[in-house]
Amino acid sequence: MAQLTLNLVQGSVSFSFSSEAAQDLKQHINQLMQSLKAIASNTSSGGKPKPQKPMEYRYTGDIFLEVFCNPNIYPSPFAAKVLLTVRDDRLRLTTEAELMRLIEDLDQFLSQVA
Repeated sequence: MAQLTLNLVQGSVSFSFSSEAAQDLKQHINQLMQSLKAIASNTSSGGKPKPQKPMEYRYTGDIFLEVFCNPNIYPSPFAAKVLLTVRDDRLRLTTEAELMRLIEDLDQFLSQVA
């Protein structure tokens, strides 16, 4: 297990994370991006966007990680934010993170463990 560092609006958080869990999170984010793009394309063409399912990702290992995003409230993937919860038996951190920054951090992590 390697250390995944997520850069937040103010500060960062690092924790042990497996490459398999990172791949799973990446798949969830890819589905979220498709939902965000569908909403953006419908909005730009003047149509009413079809409501999309929120993304909920949960990982339980040395820590508990939850990533949540409702794509229906953001006009584009670049504006989207995720609600991030990291906790263990002694600490709980809940904050917002920019989706695009999360993607960059995850891609960097995956390139290091590959």
